[in-house]
Amino acid sequence: MRFGKAARILRRREFLAIQQRGERLHAGKLLILALPSGGARARIGITVPGKVANAVNRNRIKRWVREAFRAVAADLPPVDLVVIARSGATEVGLSGAHSAFRAARDRLARGGAP
Repeated sequence: MRFGKAARILRRREFLAIQQRGERLHAGKLLILALPSGGARARIGITVPGKVANAVNRNRIKRWVREAFRAVAADLPPVDLVVIARSGATEVGLSGAHSAFRAARDRLARGGAP
């Protein structure tokens, strides 16, 4: 699956709305915020603060999160997700990001969130 603009949250206003009204899905060092969207498929926005890591590691975390999202995007309901990396996220790895998204997918499918 291609990760085009239609699959991304781009505007600050959208990020803030999801952060204020979204359901929190804690997944270790990654916090996933979910809010129902009016679109046809799930979208994602990624935030990795400068306090978490240097630029190289921040970009690595973002790549892990994007790849994990690609793996479960087809199974997700139409929600907007914002993923916020917490300190220690550099140890999460790709497998940790996959497990975080699988847990979020399962919780959303059960109706535990929006």
